[in-house]
Amino acid sequence: MTERQSRPRIPASWQPAAPEREGLWIFTRLRDFIDDIANTSPARLALSAFAAVCLVFTFLLSLPISSATGSATPLHQAMFTAVSAVCVTGLTVVSTAVHWSFVGQLIILVGIFVGGLGTLTLASLLALMVSKKLGVRGKLIAQEAMNNAGRLGEVGTLLRIVITTSVVIEGVLAMALIPRFLVLGEPFWQAVWHGVFYSISSFNNAGFTPHSDGIVPYETDLWILVPLMLGVFLGSLGFPVVMVLQQNGLNWKKWNLHTKLTIQVSFILLAAGTVLWALMEWDNARTIGPMELGDKITHSLFASVMTRSGGFNLVDQNHMESTTMLLTDALMFAGGGSASTAGGIKVTTIAVMFLAIVAEARGDADVKVYGRTIPQGTMRVAISVIVAGATLVSVSAFLLLQISGASLDRVLFETISAFATVGLSTNLSAELPPSGVYVLTALMFAGRVGTVTLAAGLALRQRSQLYHYPEERPIIG
Repeated sequence: MTERQSRPRIPASWQPAAPEREGLWIFTRLRDFIDDIANTSPARLALSAFAAVCLVFTFLLSLPISSATGSATPLHQAMFTAVSAVCVTGLTVVSTAVHWSFVGQLIILVGIFVGGLGTLTLASLLALMVSKKLGVRGKLIAQEAMNNAGRLGEVGTLLRIVITTSVVIEGVLAMALIPRFLVLGEPFWQAVWHGVFYSISSFNNAGFTPHSDGIVPYETDLWILVPLMLGVFLGSLGFPVVMVLQQNGLNWKKWNLHTKLTIQVSFILLAAGTVLWALMEWDNARTIGPMELGDKITHSLFASVMTRSGGFNLVDQNHMESTTMLLTDALMFAGGGSASTAGGIKVTTIAVMFLAIVAEARGDADVKVYGRTIPQGTMRVAISVIVAGATLVSVSAFLLLQISGASLDRVLFETISAFATVGLSTNLSAELPPSGVYVLTALMFAGRVGTVTLAAGLALRQRSQLYHYPEERPIIG
């Protein structure tokens, strides 16, 4: 046998591994890593995904092309703006219209749209894009984010519905705003840009404006104000509610409990906020005092809608009465609907706690509403969300008081606005040193992802126990 005959035969199609294989190997490892996190710790995936998105937009906004002057933006300003956009807050340390170029404003707008989808939605989309599938636990988290709006196998469909719904509503709002900007004398492409910007900013409850003086010039223009209010209100209801309304219309009997509570409490807060804001500011010469009756009502309704997460304002927040600022603090902390673009502790949390108080006062063993019993686990989650929110606000307010030396009412106002991702401001954000800016940045991030992730995580952490310790009731109150 010759040497050539003794060698093993190698298939003609075989080729040595190309250098590109290394890149594919890294992608495969990344895919497996993300898939593993999605199935074992979806809350960690949600936090990681949102943090990564914030870092990407921070880098983009720090580039010279993003600023109007062509110079790089300092890190604390770029990061604050990026987090404010992705967390759909609306607080700013620099003027959106003056500091940022068109590219910078476009980056902010994309950040608002992406952030408006929500942390758990982004995490689910990331897992779907990278691993092409969601594990059972990943689907449970995504389904929880949609408030069990569909069966477990329909999670991918639900995520597509979320994105489609956002695009459609924002498109309708833009078509309502663009003609008005054209009538007001703006060039065609500028009117299109402003219409698209305001539609995305309003539906996502972001509060960013491309005008240096905001929407104050349109304070009596209902063609501008009404679409903005509708966009903010629809966005604050949440995707689960919007999907139920799409499927069942206004048929109250077919609505699930979440939809009933969200819409009912939202309208109660809207009406109460409008009346109370009007009563407190009716004679204030620095806000709506000198206005006509119709304009006073419009301002009051607009303020009530925007206070719970919209972030647009028609009056200087520093000129409001102290009682009005306290009312605004309470409405901001309440926020909007769960799985929505609004922030705060959410209206369903308030509803559950109110119902629990009523049940306790009546001596009822169960918390019941609309023929349904609310599980004990849901009430524990509600308590956790409220306590976590109050703790975040308290700690951040303490730090800002030490850093800024500003008055408590301004610090508390800015802190709650950041936590609840509202965006209303007394201009304290722009006056803070970098250390204070980083505190608010962390608070915006925690306010957007913290309570939502906590609620979803706790909802899936119920363990069955085979034993119970003896009961002993401590003295309460």
